[in-house]
Amino acid sequence: MLAKWFTPNKEIPKSVYTSAGLITFLLFLVFWSVLSYGGIVNPLFLPTPTVVLATAIDLLFNGELLSNIGISFTRVLVGFLVAALIGIPLGILMGSLKIMEGAFEPIIGFIRYMPASAFIPLLILWIGLGESEKMSVIFLGTFFQLTLMIMDVTKNVQNELIEVSYTLGAKKLQVFTKVILPAALPGIVDTLRITFGWAWTYLVVAEIVGASSGLGYMIMQASRFLQPDKIIVGILIIGLLGLLTDMIFKAIYRASFSWMRKDGF
Repeated sequence: MLAKWFTPNKEIPKSVYTSAGLITFLLFLVFWSVLSYGGIVNPLFLPTPTVVLATAIDLLFNGELLSNIGISFTRVLVGFLVAALIGIPLGILMGSLKIMEGAFEPIIGFIRYMPASAFIPLLILWIGLGESEKMSVIFLGTFFQLTLMIMDVTKNVQNELIEVSYTLGAKKLQVFTKVILPAALPGIVDTLRITFGWAWTYLVVAEIVGASSGLGYMIMQASRFLQPDKIIVGILIIGLLGLLTDMIFKAIYRASFSWMRKDGF
């Protein structure tokens, strides 16, 4: 039985898949508990799970946590949506037309290696310290990778499908809308799922300068006042929100492309 679970590319029961993740989480919690409750690590650096839970409950009931979640989620969502609205059609065109790939792939490939945080001083000069600056950081952190990944997804559409479409009399626009887009759509949804996760990782960077609210701001303020419990709460909430959006994308994928479904996805 165990040998089957460790066979490359071998499907396993859903219950085993879920249990493996749960056990890993419990092991992490046990490790944290041993370090904190056992006094191995100073509470100033690593508070106990119960202290973190009590802080989370307090932040929840005083309204600070929900307020910061709403503000941060809005920033991430808007920044990511703008990146997707531009990156999806551009990526499809780059993956379908060599002229578009030649025109945009070099510069996008060049800029994607630049850290989004390095643009913050320029963004402050150009658009100030308002919400647009923070959403722009999320945009810069996701747009270039998203576009190139969608280009690769589109490139992987079988050329035979396109050739058959032309043979059957399809026009160029019809090939885009009736062949390339439907064939690439599962990969596009999966790409959006991955890059939305990246958008959350840029949240603290986006809120590090000129912010007076949001989860990133809460974390930075807690670090200044030596509140590790509050820092961990902020980090865990960002992780939970990222996990929630990931689960939503997986549900969309399963509902839309059930014919491609694999156990565990």
